[in-house]
Amino acid sequence: MAAIQWSDGAPIYRQLKERVIAMMLDGLLKPGDPLPSVRQVAAEYQLNPITVSRAYQELADESLVEKRRGLGMYVTEEAARKLLVNERDRFLNEEWPQVMERIARLGLKLEELMAAGRKEGTQ
Repeated sequence: MAAIQWSDGAPIYRQLKERVIAMMLDGLLKPGDPLPSVRQVAAEYQLNPITVSRAYQELADESLVEKRRGLGMYVTEEAARKLLVNERDRFLNEEWPQVMERIARLGLKLEELMAAGRKEGTQ
């Protein structure tokens, strides 16, 4: 895992869980890949092993990872599909309405947004 900046806004176990989820969505962790051991993550980021275990347990509860006895935690085959569906739903139901409200408040037009998107894509 890459360097992580912990924020005070959410419990560390939740931030660690979100980091693992981001790695799955970005394709850095693929189905069948092992997660680093609890001890390894705890030592590398100076975390309590219970904190790491809690993050991993939540991932397991959501069937994103599975415990293989004596081997550790592994990304499940359906993790990427599940995450994509969940993240799309969350974006459309939670984030998109806020974006739409801001667009309306600023009086932006579709043409302006599309032009800005094209400009961003060429940089």
